Amino acid sequence: MSWETHRGTTIVATTVRYIAFELAKKNRVLFVNPPLPRSLQLFKRGSQEAIKFRKILNGKEDDLQPVKDNLWVLYPKTVKESINWISNPVLNDWFTRMNDCRFAMQVRSAVKRLNFRNYIILNDNEMINGFHFKEMLNPSVLIYLLRDNVTQVAYHAKHGKRREPLLIKKSDIVVTNSPSFADFARQFNPNSTFIGQGVDLDLYSDSGGTLRIPEELNIIPHPRIGYTGVLTTMRLDIDLITQIAEQRPLWNIVLIGPEDKGFENSRLHELQNVFFLGGKPSTQLPGYVKGFDIAINPQLINEITEVNYPLKIDEYLAMGVPVVATGTEFMTLFFSKDTYLAISKEQYILQIETALSEDSPEKRAERKKVAGSHSWENFVNKIYGQIELFEEKC
Repeated sequence: MSWETHRGTTIVATTVRYIAFELAKKNRVLFVNPPLPRSLQLFKRGSQEAIKFRKILNGKEDDLQPVKDNLWVLYPKTVKESINWISNPVLNDWFTRMNDCRFAMQVRSAVKRLNFRNYIILNDNEMINGFHFKEMLNPSVLIYLLRDNVTQVAYHAKHGKRREPLLIKKSDIVVTNSPSFADFARQFNPNSTFIGQGVDLDLYSDSGGTLRIPEELNIIPHPRIGYTGVLTTMRLDIDLITQIAEQRPLWNIVLIGPEDKGFENSRLHELQNVFFLGGKPSTQLPGYVKGFDIAINPQLINEITEVNYPLKIDEYLAMGVPVVATGTEFMTLFFSKDTYLAISKEQYILQIETALSEDSPEKRAERKKVAGSHSWENFVNKIYGQIELFEEKC
């Protein structure tokens, strides 16, 4: 995931960005973007990412850019050959090593300029870029963060399913945001631990009650049933959202985020009580969540969603808003007491009705307290704890 990830007009606030900011409070941190893919350079030259990297490659911008105290972002001055289409494992691995050799050279240069020594590499669920960094860069500790079932996505499935266990095995520490991921990782590395997830409590907080609800949301009548995030048919149940809107025409369904083709072409756009407000900068999302009467996470149940930790749940709870979500294995295990869970379309409607009727200031305070225990500070402190345990064993 790159530092500047654009989806529509949304700047995506990713887990790894939050971790970088938290780590930078006590350490010097280099956030390394993946190289520009050759396919993007050739076929999507007008994209913001391609334009940015061309400026770097042509020397019009510095490849090493400061973000804040103790935090820099590297835009590698190299192009990654697009090789995922190569099915032969031996040949694909050869080209992967070639790409990583170029990539590692750029990282090594940045590390030298910043005068880093005995540095730690934190790999954020990436088994395509930087697979050979342990051998090529020789970090003091290599940590693999397993937080998403990306090997179920077609692109990563092709070589990622084969490569991820190898990366887990050679990592010094593996941390995960799901017990199921930790169980999977322990098959290859005993130093694999579930540490949960984090939420930006500075952003998702309205302690003074002064956070403004955006006008485009305020003009939509109550009750507002809202969702924030990428609208993708790979993870979300369009039929469920459609049925809720059709069976409860007095409820207003508010969807905030960029849409994939499935959502763009769905019947939802024909329903008068469904409002697509588009992608928003992450800094504006708390104001929208504040304006929801109910926040939903209408996930499909599949291999991608079943064991994943949805970051948005903590964001919703941090604002005190009642949450109705799909009862996946993970949600049932960790959030059954703090959210309203449903499996069927009928259950969803009943749970939304229950959540609307039961909401109170006391319940909102309880939700905020739950989210407060999942801060990014706590999350990063658990990573520090795993590093200390590893170093004690060495």
